[in-house]
Amino acid sequence: MGSWEDVLHRVSADDELLLFDQSSISDEFRKPRGHRAIGVAYQPELESYGNYVPTVLPNRYDAFLYLDETEALHPLHIEPEEINPPDTYPWGV
Repeated sequence: MGSWEDVLHRVSADDELLLFDQSSISDEFRKPRGHRAIGVAYQPELESYGNYVPTVLPNRYDAFLYLDETEALHPLHIEPEEINPPDTYPWGV
């Protein structure tokens, strides 16, 4: 509660692209709030410890894309072609 994601959801359930112009940032955006760090893998059993870092959005990002609701990707079911990798695979030199 009180994270950037929470605040943006309460303001509007719409997806938002925020572009930060350092000369015209409101005081609300200068407040540090929790933010789920990019690259954090969600592990429900660790959630009580928190995967959030204190963040002032315009200090961390030039732009921020907020997606209110997402869903997991589903794998593509593609049959691999039978090819012989080069002798230098996987280095390619």
